[in-house]
Parts: sequence; C-alpha cells; structure tokens
Amino acid sequence: MPTSFTVVPVEAQGEERAPAERDGQRQEEEEEEEDGERDRGSGDGITRESSPFINSAEMDRGNMYEGKNMALFEEEMDSNPMVSSLLNKLANYTNLTQGVVEHEADEDSKRKEVKVPRMGTFIGVYLPCLQNILGVILFLRLTWIVGTAGVLESFIIVFMCCACTMLTAISMSAIATNGVVPAGGSYYMISRSLGPEFGGAVGLCFYLGTTFAGAMYILGTIEILLTYISPSAAIFKAEEVGKETEAMLNNMRVYGTCIIILMAVVVFVGVKYVNKLALVFLACVILSILAIYAGVIKTAFDPPDFPICLLGNRTLSKRSFDVCAKFTESNNETKTTTLWRLFCDSSLLNATCDDYFTLNNVTEIQGIPGIMSGVLTDNLWSTYSERGSIVEKKHQPSVAGSEETKLGGLPYVFTDIMTYFTMLVGIYFPSVTGIMAGSNRSGDLKDAQKSIPTGTILAISTTSFIYLSCIVLFGACIEGVILRDKFGEAVKGNLVVGTLAWPSPWVIVIGSFFSTCGAGLQSLTGAPRLLQAIARDGIVPFIQVFGHGKANGEPTWALLLTAGICEIGILIASLDSVAPILSMFFLMCYMFVNLACAVQTLLRTPNWRPRFKYYHWTLSFLGMSLCLALMFICSWYYALIAMLIAGCIYKYIEYRGAEKEWGDGIRGLSLNAARYALLRVEDGPPHTKNWRPQLLVLLNLDSEQLVKHPRLLSFTSQLKAGKGLTIVGSVLQGIYLDKCSETQKAEENVKALMGVEKTKGFCQIVVSPNFRDGISYLIQSAGLGGMKHNTVLIAWPQSWKQTENRFSWKNFVDTVRETTAAQQALLVAKNIDLFPTNQERFTEGNIDVWWIVHDGGMLMLLPFLLRQHKVWRKCKMRIFTVAQMDDNSIQMKKDLQMFLYHLRLNAEVEVVEMLENDISAFTYEKTLMMEQRSQMLKQMQLSKNEREREAQLIHDRNTASHSAPAVKASVAAALPEKVQMTWTKEKFVAEKHKTKDSNVSGFKDIFNMKPNQSNVRRMHTAVKLNGVVLNKSQHAQLVLLNMPGPPKNRKGDENYMEFLEVLTEGLDRVLLVRGSGREVITIYS
Repeated sequence: MPTSFTVVPVEAQGEERAPAERDGQRQEEEEEEEDGERDRGSGDGITRESSPFINSAEMDRGNMYEGKNMALFEEEMDSNPMVSSLLNKLANYTNLTQGVVEHEADEDSKRKEVKVPRMGTFIGVYLPCLQNILGVILFLRLTWIVGTAGVLESFIIVFMCCACTMLTAISMSAIATNGVVPAGGSYYMISRSLGPEFGGAVGLCFYLGTTFAGAMYILGTIEILLTYISPSAAIFKAEEVGKETEAMLNNMRVYGTCIIILMAVVVFVGVKYVNKLALVFLACVILSILAIYAGVIKTAFDPPDFPICLLGNRTLSKRSFDVCAKFTESNNETKTTTLWRLFCDSSLLNATCDDYFTLNNVTEIQGIPGIMSGVLTDNLWSTYSERGSIVEKKHQPSVAGSEETKLGGLPYVFTDIMTYFTMLVGIYFPSVTGIMAGSNRSGDLKDAQKSIPTGTILAISTTSFIYLSCIVLFGACIEGVILRDKFGEAVKGNLVVGTLAWPSPWVIVIGSFFSTCGAGLQSLTGAPRLLQAIARDGIVPFIQVFGHGKANGEPTWALLLTAGICEIGILIASLDSVAPILSMFFLMCYMFVNLACAVQTLLRTPNWRPRFKYYHWTLSFLGMSLCLALMFICSWYYALIAMLIAGCIYKYIEYRGAEKEWGDGIRGLSLNAARYALLRVEDGPPHTKNWRPQLLVLLNLDSEQLVKHPRLLSFTSQLKAGKGLTIVGSVLQGIYLDKCSETQKAEENVKALMGVEKTKGFCQIVVSPNFRDGISYLIQSAGLGGMKHNTVLIAWPQSWKQTENRFSWKNFVDTVRETTAAQQALLVAKNIDLFPTNQERFTEGNIDVWWIVHDGGMLMLLPFLLRQHKVWRKCKMRIFTVAQMDDNSIQMKKDLQMFLYHLRLNAEVEVVEMLENDISAFTYEKTLMMEQRSQMLKQMQLSKNEREREAQLIHDRNTASHSAPAVKASVAAALPEKVQMTWTKEKFVAEKHKTKDSNVSGFKDIFNMKPNQSNVRRMHTAVKLNGVVLNKSQHAQLVLLNMPGPPKNRKGDENYMEFLEVLTEGLDRVLLVRGSGREVITIYS
C-alpha cells in the first residue's frame, strides 16, 4: 500500500506548528515580558535594566529545542539562549524610564506597547540644552558682570565656565555612549561608573542644585515682575531712605512663596502641559536673543535714545526726576527743577545745597552710544567697588565736595553688594549649567549614542558663542555706568539689556519673564523625578519614602520636599546669594562626571567601549581640576559645605545603604589598588613593629551547614577590631561536584554570622575527601600573596576522646604540627562557648598571662589587643612567670617590670615559685590511667584493622598485589615489628595468627603494666602547673597560657591531649598560645 509523505526541511520545522500553538506561545511570551517589566519596576533597590543579556533564560522554552541540528547544545540552552532568540530580544528591546512610570500613559498600557523613540538630535538634545543653558543670568546679570569686571575679565570668566562645561560634555558623551543610559541622567551615569556611594552623594547634590536652580529662576521671575514690569505691585515699600533693598527682599519672599505654591500645584495637576509649553518658553528665549543682536546691528547707524544724567562723574537715578538740569529758563525766568529740590533745602536759587551739587555741573550723555562709538576701550578694564558706593563714570571731570556730606537720600545710583572677581564667577556659572538636558532624555531619542554627544557639544558651542559675543557687544555698545547699573535706575528703571534690544525693550522683558517662569517650572518637574529615581534605587534608606507617588507614577512626596527646599532659596531672597549655592552643587556633579570618565579610561575595563571616540583621560582630569578650582574660586566656604554634605551622604550610604554591584569603576580601581598593594607587600615578612595577628579562623559546621561555635567569631572580632586580615575557613567532607550547593549554603551561613558578629574578613569553604586534608589545604593556601594569615585560631575539641568525632585528637595534633611547620602562630580557645559575646561588658576582672616560655611576645601582645575592645576594656592585665629553684625570683620580677615598661604595657607582675618535690601518687595514678586507656585504644584499633584486612583479603583474592600497599600501611602503623614488603596468602595467614596471639597477651598485660617515666614527669608538670594556675587565676576572666608542643614521636599524640586537658582543668576561659618562632613585639620605636 503506497504511503504519501512530505519531507520537511530542518529550517521549516518551526514554521509547521499550528497557528493556535504559535498564538498561545506568543501570549505566554507577552505575559512573561509583562512579569519581567513588573519585576524591574518593583523598586526593590536592585536596578534591573531591561537588557536582553539579563534574565534571558526566561524566554519561551518552546523555541529552545527547535531544530534537531542543535541537539548537541540542548543541555546548555537552560542557561544560554540561542543566538537567534538573543537577537530577537535585542530587536524588541525598549528602554523604560528608570524608576519612573511615564505620566502621559497608563501603567499597564505603557508596559504592553513598545514605545517607538522618535526624537532626533535637534529636537531631542540640541534645543532642550539650549533652553536650559540660556536663562535668567543672561538677561538680568550679564550686562552688570561686563560693566563690573570689564570686557577682558568677563571674557575670562565666561571662557573658564564654558571650557568647564565643554570638557564635562566630552566626558559625559563618552559615558553616555558606552551602552544604554536610562533616564536619570548624570545620576545614573555617575552611580554606574563610580558606584552607589558616589552616585548617591553626587545624585543628591545634583538634586539640590536643580532645586536651588528652581529657586533662582523664581527669584529672577519676581525681580523682572517687580522691577521692570509692575513696580507698583510691591507689597512692602521703603519707608526710610536706604531701606529699598530690604523692602525688595521682603517682596521677593512673599511673592516667591506664592509663586512656588502655584507652580507646585501646576506640576502636581498637569505635568504634560508644562512639557508642551516648553517650546513656547524656548521660543521666548530665542526671540529675546535675536532682539539683542538686531539691536546691536541697529546701533551701528541709529543708536537708541537713552540719555543718562551725570552730576560731575556720578550717575543719577532718573526714577525721581525727569529734567536733567539744575534749573530751566522759561520766559526769561529761571526756575529750579525737581533735581534742584532733591539736593537743596528749598526751591529758591539762594537755597543751601549739597557741596558736590554746587561744585559740579549736570551733564547728559547717551547710555547706548553704539557699536561704532569706541566705548569698548573704556569698558575693557574692571571697576570693582564696595557696597553702597556710587556708580561713577571714568575720565569724567568732577570736583570733590565735603566728605562729611551724607549721601543717603540723594538720587545717586548705588551698588547693592561688594563686587570682586571670584564672586562674579559664582554668580555667572549657573548660566552655563543645563548640559545634562539631552542625556536625561536618552530614552526618547532615535539614536542616543549619536545624538547626545552631537547635540550637547553643539548646544554648548552655540551658547558659548552667544555669551562671548554678548560680552564684547555689550562692552562695545553700552556706556560703562549703565552696565554697572544693575537695576537700570539711570534709564528710568528699564532692563539694561532691554535698552539695547530692537524693536522694543518689552521684547526682552516679556521674553525673559516667560523663559524664567518656564525654567522654574521645569526645575520643579525634573528635580522630584531625580529624587524619585535615587529613592527607588534603594541606596539611601532615609529617602525611600520619596520613591512613592500617585498611581500614575507622579512623585508626590518628592515634589513636596522639592518645594520645601526651594522655599529655603526663596527665603534667602537674593538672586546673587542663591546663584553661588547651586554653582557648588552643579560643579561637584560635573567634577564627578569627569572623574568617572577618567577612571574608566585609565582602568581600561573590558566594558569601556564608548562610541564617542574624541575623549582622553587628560581632558577629563583637566575638566575635573577646573571644576574643583571653580568651586573654591566661587566661594571656598560654600565649597567646603557642599563637599561636607556629599561626604556625609557618601559615608551614610557606605555604612547603612544597600549593597550594590553595578560594575562601577571605583570597584575596578579598588582591585587595581589591591593588586598594586599586594605586589608591594610581597617582598618579605612585615617588620616586628607592623606585625599583628592575621587570623585564619577554622570553624566547625554541623549537618545543616551552621556554625557550631559562633563565639569563635565573636572572639575574633574582639581580637581584631576590624584591623588586619581575617579569613574564616571551614572544611566540608566529600567531592566538590557533589557538594556545590552545600558549599554555597555554608558560605552564606558563615558570611551571615560574620555580619552579625561584625567580623570583617573573607570566607573560604574547602571541600576535601577527608577533614584532615581540608584543614591542611587551608593552612597552606588561604590568603593571597603578602596578604596571608600568620596565626590560626581554632576551638578546643571538647569531645576528642570520642573516636567518631571528625575533629578528633589526631586532626587536632596534626593541625598543631602543621602550623608549627608553616611558621604560623596557633591560638586554641578552650571552653569557647563560655567566651563573651560582643554585647557583653566585663566591668571588672583580670586577663591573666602565664608566661612559661618565650614565644616571641605573643602572650604580651594578645591581651593588649583584646583590651582595645569594649568587652575587655575594663579588665586588668596580670603577668605570671614561673621561677625554678636556681632562679632569683626578686630579680626576675624587677627585670620583667622593666621589660614591660620598655614595651609600654601596663600590667601587674608576679613571679610564682615552683619548688621541686616528689611526684605524688595522684600523678602516678593519672599517668597509669592515661597509658592504660591509650594501650586499650591501640588494641581496639588493631583488632579493627584485622577485620578490615581479612575482608579485603577475601574480596581481592586474585589481586593481592594491588591491595598490598594499603594492607602494608595499616599493619605498619599498628605493629612495632617490621613487616615484609611482599605478601602471599600463606604469609598473611601466619601473620594473622601471630597478631592474634600478641593481642591476647596484650590485653592481659594492660592491667600489669607500669607507667612510662617520661610520661610521669610530664604529667607531674601538668598537674603542678595546673594547681598553681588554679590558685592564682581561677576567677580570672581569661587565662592565656603557653601551649606546649606535641611530641616528636607520633605514638604519644593521645597522651599529649591528656596533658593539655590536665593543664587547663578547672579553668573557665583559656586561650592556649603557641608562637610562630619570630618576634612579634619590640621595645624599639
């Protein structure tokens, strides 16, 4: 029967699935993507960029095994996706605003649909930067800065500030093009480049700068309103002469508070309207600048008519009079003017007048002589002045009057603040800020990596040209006294830059008013979102409440805080005082952007691959140095305060903040510094003066991978106090492939306990086939280079007499031998569970040191280190030493006191005499019991070996030669006689009968044996010394004792444990100390 079939190519198999199956799968993929997006925005403090390289294992499993030609990689696909799937994810990648849900769209619909970026370089970067950079300072203060500092020094000020922002823009472009930069702007770039501590500190400084910028814009708005648009709207009037400034500041405070409440309400209700009005505000700025250039061109052939009235060389304020003359001729009659009555006590010609008024003539000159007038040469140099001085015209003839004349109440133009170069830098710098506007919108750009560098650098170049050209043009067109007249009093209260504009001064006034309003609104819009982004990152715990907001993501609480901080700037009320404050915060932010770029460039991290290639670390360092210099040039005390605030935030995040790993440059810098330092200390052992115990703490874990003796870590932290190296190690028995998960669990448990006990150090878990070898591996290989341990701390094995205990006496004694062989010190804490926790405090008591043999000074050093910790701080140190029959105990005490004096240690000294006497019956009995037990254990171990050997013989009958080495080793360890190297069945049976006979006789002889004389002497020493120690130190808080070394003959190991047990019997807390064989304490400086 013929069968029809179709051959389906491998590539087409995936397309042959049912449409319903594909639809179901697509739906599952969308749900998984929604879940992923929801996880990323959960605000748990762990930033999850929506990258195809992160959590890519969550892709639909149905696609993984398509095509049997990839069967070889099936097992890899659980963790490593197919390249096709990866590229598909990359193509559908969308960059959501970090930590903020867009307010225009509903949350769910925003996540389901992929927003297509549509803004190019011009609309997305160039114009926003232009709008943010050009602002209130240009309209209100630039003419005054030119008049005060002169054209040359003003040029230097502007050039320095523009160079600073240009260098920062180059660094920012490199960072912004090194991968995708979500919204958050400079905060995101700095935090991901320099780590959460720097990121949080600088991010909050940038937030404060943006907030104070809002205050500055609002103050500028009120100044324009009350000075140039509607002076009659002022609530507070100057009741006395000279109180005008104070009244103006009070008006600023009242109006500022009202406007900030109004703006906060506008931002809260409808942010989208603020964003839509941004282009209107930008149009106002551009039209105003065009009006200035048009006015400059017009002055070349038709200068505007703005006459200035001068009395001698002093500028007069025309707010209070119209006619610039002392008197006028009308119908052959001389009449005095309003100006006369201001300087004289009556309107009569014979009235008593001010001396200066009498001696000098009144002249009228043009305030804007035009670009062809040559006034530029007069305005080249600076004219700094004290507060309250009169604005005077250079090279104008005048006769000095009586110095006793009071100037108050006379219609002169006065300076309101003292001026000097550095102060002008601080006032001007805010006019070049705003370069981050493009990087803040990176999520809305078609090609952010191309648009951000191009748009930002073009915007800075454009604004720098505008500022520098305006300086020259202002100096070339406007009379110097008008430039120095901050509020335009000499031109009837007109805005000075407005007098130059064409067709009307109102173009500038209205344009600057709306531009400052818009800038203030945008500051109140952007600052809360920046704070919300920092709060949702979870790195500064105390501001996490500001991460919450309305259901659509609006940062309500952050807006309230921003308005509150902004109100502080409003209460300062002076634009000239607020400007240096925000200069500090912006300069600090720019400084760290440069630092981030320089660090990344110098470290040459593999991930540092910016698409923007026109950067160099020297430019970044130059920018960073310039930012730092400008901070101190502007105001050294503001700079110190800003750095103190940033430093406090940095330390707070470091101390309390969440642990973050963002692959930042500071971590790379730390690794490089650590490598350099390790290579430096590799040369040799430290000098005695620098020696401190670098601990390897050997912990014992239970079956649940929990630490058996947590107090060992408590004692470690008390001994180390966070200084030096601490390695906490433990051994798991088994094969690493089988114990991976247990190893990870054990490491997590140990690290958690280290955190609780405040033990600063490293954790190292080793998996070994047997416990004994694992400890040996740790002793040999823990540490790196010069940062290796020199001291091992272990707990005394309480159950050492139980052979099934894995930390049996054999392991313990071998550990003692290995530390000695490695020339490392050994500390054995007995009764460790009785040691104090870090929360306990000893209010009294002694730390007793029993110095039997010289160990390099370890016994002297350890109590000193312990007493640095608050647990042991109130304990007194006592040192006991033992005198033999031939020793002069009085001289010994004097010598020891002198030795301690030279060591700078405070301790009581006591010499204990141990007289030679007969060995007691108790010592004989103790030794006999020890040896009988030891012999019995040997016999039991021997019979066990026999059983194992017999079973092995039956199992490996035909492979006796294969098993011969193991049998030989076990028998050699058990029998005193030498065993033949080659085994046969007959020889083995004969040997077995021989061993059985010897075993039977051995058990009979146990109870007839006599103690070994060497063991008796050692037991005598242990018993005697224990009696002396108990007599003097039974109630001591801690007893430190020289630890005798193990016997050279391994047959006496179990007796060695018995000696140590007898030596420390009856004492609560004992620390047995065995030196490393080198001096660790010195009397020399």
